[in-house]
Amino acid sequence: MDFIFIEELRVQAWIGIYAREKAAPQTVELNLTFGVPDAAAKRDDIADTIDYAVVIQRIRAELEQRHFNLIETLGEFVVELLLNDFGAPWVKIRIAKIGVMKGVRRVGVFIERGRGGESLPVRAGGEVRQPE
Repeated sequence: MDFIFIEELRVQAWIGIYAREKAAPQTVELNLTFGVPDAAAKRDDIADTIDYAVVIQRIRAELEQRHFNLIETLGEFVVELLLNDFGAPWVKIRIAKIGVMKGVRRVGVFIERGRGGESLPVRAGGEVRQPE
């Protein structure tokens, strides 16, 4: 399986449980890695893969329209979007609120899912390996 990654995607999102968080959107940062068919590299055709520009546009549009109480729920929403709407066989996401507390750069979650809910094994150093 080949993978596409998108790093440090900054998006405005309506997220939070506190009144100050509900008053205005917040910047969240997403780091995504998702599986794509091997056919894309073999045939050199965008139709055989997942178009990262379309993924970015869709995430921005969706997060602009919705409110999430929890960052975990927002993360699961994006994972499900990639799995179900884009057909990714596997997704890893790290999503963080930026500067939400004094002295803290980021607060966030890390989620990894495959189509059946399974995760791919990870080697030491964070390298993802395919299931046997």
